[in-house]
Amino acid sequence: MRVAKEYRGISKRLAIRYLEGLGGQPVDADGNPVAGAGEDQAAAEPVVRVEADDWSATVAAEKVSIGPSMQLTEVAIDFEGDEDTLDELVPTFSQKAMRAGG
Repeated sequence: MRVAKEYRGISKRLAIRYLEGLGGQPVDADGNPVAGAGEDQAAAEPVVRVEADDWSATVAAEKVSIGPSMQLTEVAIDFEGDEDTLDELVPTFSQKAMRAGG
């Protein structure tokens, strides 16, 4: 099963850190583990996937305009896994990614 979600207002680095907290390991495009990816933006750049035993997530980020002069980071995540796993994982991640304005 595959579930695609977009989150605004969080960084790719933070999304990777949240996925690590849910049991994932960041990997680069060749599938090699990337240590410290959730700690600094430079290390997060080569990360395209976060993998766990029963799920994986492809992570991408881009700047999107929200009006004439403001931009936000939008992180797109494609979650893959069995239905039962994703039924628990996606809402848990979404709750972590929810940001309150201030």
